[in-house]
Amino acid sequence: MKLPLLPELVSFIDSLPEPHILCDRQYRVLAANAAYRRSFGENQVFAGRTCFDISHHFSVPCDQAGETCPVRQSLLSGQRERVLHLHQTPQGEAYVNIELSPIRDGGGNIAYFIEKMEPVAVARGLSNAQGLVGRAPTFQHMLEMVARVAPSEATVLLLGESGTGKELVAKAIHDASRRVEKPFVALDCSGLTETLFESELFGHERGAFTGATSRRVGLIEAASGGTLFLDEVGDIPLSMQVKLLRLLETGTYRRVGSAEPHKADIRLVSATHRNLREMVKSGGFRQDLYFRLNTFPVELPALRERSADIPLLAESLLARVAPDRNLTISGEALNLLRRYDYPGNVRELRNIIERASLLCDGEAIQPAHLPEEVRSGHISREIPTDKSASLEELERQTLETRLAHHRGSRKLLAEELGISERTLYRRLKKLEK
Repeated sequence: MKLPLLPELVSFIDSLPEPHILCDRQYRVLAANAAYRRSFGENQVFAGRTCFDISHHFSVPCDQAGETCPVRQSLLSGQRERVLHLHQTPQGEAYVNIELSPIRDGGGNIAYFIEKMEPVAVARGLSNAQGLVGRAPTFQHMLEMVARVAPSEATVLLLGESGTGKELVAKAIHDASRRVEKPFVALDCSGLTETLFESELFGHERGAFTGATSRRVGLIEAASGGTLFLDEVGDIPLSMQVKLLRLLETGTYRRVGSAEPHKADIRLVSATHRNLREMVKSGGFRQDLYFRLNTFPVELPALRERSADIPLLAESLLARVAPDRNLTISGEALNLLRRYDYPGNVRELRNIIERASLLCDGEAIQPAHLPEEVRSGHISREIPTDKSASLEELERQTLETRLAHHRGSRKLLAEELGISERTLYRRLKKLEK
């Protein structure tokens, strides 16, 4: 038998500084605290509505609409659950960390849930001029890993092809950490000689080597209290890898030309496009250093693995490279962008968009403004045409395009497509497979 709503629970969540709601087993919101109302709409009525209606404008629970449902997970596990969701807010869709805690009655049965929401400020689901952009499943999984590790002090290793945005993700980890008020310092390890690498990282004393006319602060010292990002760690010379390992093991370092140890206060995030495990086997990378760096690996998806995000990324990148122009991308140009393979990933897409914006004198980027390799030739993902495509392939193509450009609720999208919400959810779930 369900307990009556306890005013003590309502009073408890209202005292909390982060957005919280209290809901029951039927997904009904019973109370929302002041922080939640400030974040998700002062003038909205929350009590009595379902959490999935408020958060997603769904008419069915999240797990029936292709999303992960923390309430359902908690009912199955009987424990606290944590998920990353794309929520509707007054400012548009935004990623939110959800932590759901079950509340039990006198008989030990789950009666209520307290749900805490923490906005993930470094990423948005819709096109945004700043931060990480995307809503594809592979992107969401990567972002969830970032959200989980960022508040900790764990060493993070970012893995992915060149151009996937590893420095941007490293900055996102820093921005979501307790070190956010301190420096974020990056070093590209590729192409550095042993002497230069050691000097850049640890600093040097005057006269330590030819040309060292003054004492120099290293990047470890410059990043003190904050985050040091080492890009392309697979390129670090073997002789320097042992010194980096010593830094991680002892938390101390010495400037070049000095015997005095200094305490390092940094959080290390590293990245590589190389297969470090294979390098360890071939003797090109120290195994002990690999294990130190690989405490929490995060895989960054290639752009071809999240092609549904290309329209969002293109729009966001266009706002970044041409902020003072009201440019758009024509449908024909967008179709070509979606078909291209992007061996250079997001970095290559940015270059393509920037070049096209410079060539465009009108209001919309056209196919003629795109590089020849995009317009013809190097195409790996053929988008079906009316002549050769099956009905199922055309449906998938249409749904991907409409979903990428849609800015309203799923209910409105269903109405635009002339189908029911339930049918839309079913097709969206099928699209993710």
